[in-house]
Amino acid sequence: MIPVLFHLGPLTVYSYGLMMALGFLAADYVIRLECIRRGLDPEYSSSIVIVAAVAGLIGSRLYAILDDLPTYLADPRLMIFSGSGFVFYGGMIGGLLGAYLVSRWYRIGFGVTMDMCGPALAIGQAIGRIGCLLSGDGDWGLPSTLPWAMSYPNAIVGWGPQTVLKLDEHYQLVSGYFPGVRVHPAPIYETILYLGVFTIVWSMRKTSHPAGRIMYWYLLLGGAARFLVEFVRINPRVFYMFSEAQLIAFAMMVIGGVALILTREKDHAATGQGEKESRAAVGAASA
Repeated sequence: MIPVLFHLGPLTVYSYGLMMALGFLAADYVIRLECIRRGLDPEYSSSIVIVAAVAGLIGSRLYAILDDLPTYLADPRLMIFSGSGFVFYGGMIGGLLGAYLVSRWYRIGFGVTMDMCGPALAIGQAIGRIGCLLSGDGDWGLPSTLPWAMSYPNAIVGWGPQTVLKLDEHYQLVSGYFPGVRVHPAPIYETILYLGVFTIVWSMRKTSHPAGRIMYWYLLLGGAARFLVEFVRINPRVFYMFSEAQLIAFAMMVIGGVALILTREKDHAATGQGEKESRAAVGAASA
């Protein structure tokens, strides 16, 4: 693991920060390509990414504070000065809100904007998880004896009884550390899965579909990816064997799936109406 890449005088360059920056750049590039293809102002992509990034960081911190409110109330300084406490789902909600505001400012349909953001989110997540792997921020999985299992001796959060955990028979996290222990490299799993999600939703962009359809597929597939990986991650279980992240991921899958069904029915209804109008026009011409 390489938590710290190098120092430039008083400046420390962390691997996680670098990969996060590369994730934002990749997202910006993906949206920019779509802006060009759709004949939109390419600067629209930068506006979305910048505003969404700021709103996402705020949403991520707010989610973390609300999720562990007693800790932050006990020491309110942590709300601002703590370097930890950023949650992806809060960031996604904040980022989508930021993208909505930008779409309103530019007067571009929110559904169209979301279709451009779906692939960008997937590629950004894939790159971001590489940062988790390099830094050893505790996003690894449960102990494993699989050939590709890894250890994180230089993890930025530490590597020992407090960070190497396993589930007991009651689905409670307990220490799983012992000398030589290895764990599931969950960040690698997520990177592979999110690259797969990106490949699928990116391939949809040139097909005709109702606005928002690509984002709905991202919600369904991205939610499924996180839901599966959570079975081996060391997040606390809050409902039987399921973690809080899994419940949110399941909600994403439901929202995406229902939206796909509804838009498909709407698309079919519009197609059927168009065929009826065409047949009526042909009949009138024949008469």
